Amino acid sequence: MWYHDTTYPSAPAFPVPEHPSGTLMRRWFLLLLFPLIAALLMLLPRAVVLPPAWDPTAPLDLRAPPGLLTRYKLSRMNREPGACLAAFAVSGIPLQSLPPQPAQDGCGIAEPVRMPGELRFSPSPPVVNCPIAAAWVVFERHGLQPAAVEAFGQRVIGVRHLGAYNCRNVYGREGGRRSQHATANALDVAGFTLADGRTVGLPRDWTAPGPPGAFLRSVRSAACQVFATVLGPDYNAAHHDHFHLDRGGWGTCR
Repeated sequence: MWYHDTTYPSAPAFPVPEHPSGTLMRRWFLLLLFPLIAALLMLLPRAVVLPPAWDPTAPLDLRAPPGLLTRYKLSRMNREPGACLAAFAVSGIPLQSLPPQPAQDGCGIAEPVRMPGELRFSPSPPVVNCPIAAAWVVFERHGLQPAAVEAFGQRVIGVRHLGAYNCRNVYGREGGRRSQHATANALDVAGFTLADGRTVGLPRDWTAPGPPGAFLRSVRSAACQVFATVLGPDYNAAHHDHFHLDRGGWGTCR
């Protein structure tokens, strides 16, 4: 059975900042702090047995509320082969793994998977790399669904996306660096369907008053706590109609 949890708190599990740019320095500080904390924990005597949530070497339980080492463990998945699959296994969340697509000219997928869960992805469940799938599970459970319950009193049942894997450069330019989409390390999300059938999406509802606009901003802020980079309408015109979510580099939240 696919992972499913119909019990969500009444408020977002992630703190929602007033504006994403206000958290940029804090995110950089935490990104530098997490490896230090992890290194210190690993220096503890072997006789000291840490609970999994505090053990930097233990797989991340994707079902657990985000903790101090969540972002560190998510970052490990991009560096250490097998760490992501181990997280899904320890979390008891079924995952459909696909044959790897060997890297060629900067494109390829090391650990391709079909996006897990019971949400209806339109036009179809995207193929992403495993770390993006893991980040999405944490985001969906502890960010997206609580934000929907807070704004609308109901959960999200569907997601409209614009794609994940695409062998191209940033912005489709002929030159320059490869996009995170070139390794399926990114997902573009354009809208959501609620349990009652209503849809909330970009760009229509980004500036809408009341629950729709508040929900989308809560979603953006919650995504910034899980994904390394979150780009949306406030970033530039190229992202006016979707949220770009990826796990690459130091990232930004706009």
